[in-house]
Amino acid sequence: MHMDGRTCVITGAGRGIGRGIAEHLGREGANVVVNYRSSAESAESACETIRREGGDAIASQADVTDIVEVEAMREEAHDAFGSVDVLVNNAGITKDTRFVKMSREDWDMVMDVNLGGMFNCTKTFYDDIWEAKEGRLINISSIVGKQGNFGQANYAAAKAGMFGFTRTIAIELASGGSTANCVAPGFTRTDMLESVPEDVKERIVSQIPLGRFAEIEDIAAIVRFLASEQSSYITGEVIDANGGMDL
Repeated sequence: MHMDGRTCVITGAGRGIGRGIAEHLGREGANVVVNYRSSAESAESACETIRREGGDAIASQADVTDIVEVEAMREEAHDAFGSVDVLVNNAGITKDTRFVKMSREDWDMVMDVNLGGMFNCTKTFYDDIWEAKEGRLINISSIVGKQGNFGQANYAAAKAGMFGFTRTIAIELASGGSTANCVAPGFTRTDMLESVPEDVKERIVSQIPLGRFAEIEDIAAIVRFLASEQSSYITGEVIDANGGMDL
């Protein structure tokens, strides 16, 4: 499943799952565009890691909610590596509160980044993916999009929306030979999870049949497979990676 010569754009790749995906694909020989909004130092560090481990990478600052900035990122990608083969829509935010206290601003902000950002990036790189013939669109959703979660009505709605978007784009890309799939991680060890109180983490783990949180590498390995030629007959799917929480 080597990625030699394939160019991959990963949004929200300055930290967390996005950075793990970027470094994993780079380790397989990909040219990686490490997108970030504000974490410049971390994005540059990810690029250094990728170069050291055999890939090539550039950091590209762009707010995915601003299509002009996303289009500028496409030009940076083209200048550095040529046409893009793989787009991973990973950028996302939370704005958690019980629905009775949720403001329209809380709702709109989460929708704008999680769904609007996915739209902007897919729209901008769609022609590249289509023309790649074996292009790959991979959207990073969440178990919350399937199960819901207390205090996350906005996030759950946005992540569930990714499923329908992915399946529709898969149908539209199919005649050109490119694919679109979605990964729905469960609770994954990131900085966000580490900030959760220990008693809450223990309660979550008790609900996971495999008895542990996902590691970032667990998610990155699935993305690597979906980005490779070996996944060419898989499209329109939502791949769960949640340790069995929905069994």
